Amino acid sequence: MHVEYHEFYSFKLNRMMEFKSYGHAGKPMIVFPSSGGRFFEYEDFDMIEACAPFIDKGLIRVYTPDSIDNETWFNDAAWAGDRARRHNAYDSYIIEELVPFIREHAAYSGPMIATGCSMGAYHSANFYFRHPDVFDTVIALSGIYDARYFVGESLGDTDVYLNSPVDYLFNMTDHRYLEAYGRGNIIICTGQGDWEEDSVRDTRALEAVLSAKGIPAWIDYWGHDVNHDWPWWRVQMPYFLGKLHEQRKL
Repeated sequence: MHVEYHEFYSFKLNRMMEFKSYGHAGKPMIVFPSSGGRFFEYEDFDMIEACAPFIDKGLIRVYTPDSIDNETWFNDAAWAGDRARRHNAYDSYIIEELVPFIREHAAYSGPMIATGCSMGAYHSANFYFRHPDVFDTVIALSGIYDARYFVGESLGDTDVYLNSPVDYLFNMTDHRYLEAYGRGNIIICTGQGDWEEDSVRDTRALEAVLSAKGIPAWIDYWGHDVNHDWPWWRVQMPYFLGKLHEQRKL
């Protein structure tokens, strides 16, 4: 497997940002880390190994950016709106700096995959729903989709609201977005075992919103033995990639 380390200065975040890429060809897949995780987390927890059959066949090319969660949603010392605006800077880094790099690096001009586990699932869903012009596929595993989880009842701040998928999707009327979602591949999965209570609650809330909007999505609840942990995500991720491959969507 071809593996590269990358770093460049982000003018959106005013700092160096590191990431790795895995593979030689295929559809780019941006992996967002779990809570406060680093760019090497996906490899360290054997997720790259779990996805290796798809990487080695040139079906996907994986990019693993750093998070800045400790400066945004998990920065309890900051006001909710300031956390959201710092997240928006991260959004700009991903969309305006990392994505153009990936397009050039991978010589790829089409839509990409967003994915992640736990906090990474929140990011992947939020990026997918905010940027359906960039992503046509999301695989969100064991995620939170309501910003109240991070900041409580602070949705009066516009920037917080616009990063709370269950809220902005509920009020979505822009047909360009709704039509893009209808063409996309939305996979939202959670286990129902230990430490999955918050994810089950938010997955059900997101399912209800998507259903009300007529947005097709694969919402998958795994068993009560399926915990919020890497061993299960290592099973789920290749399973869903395999299904996409069967449908010729990779």
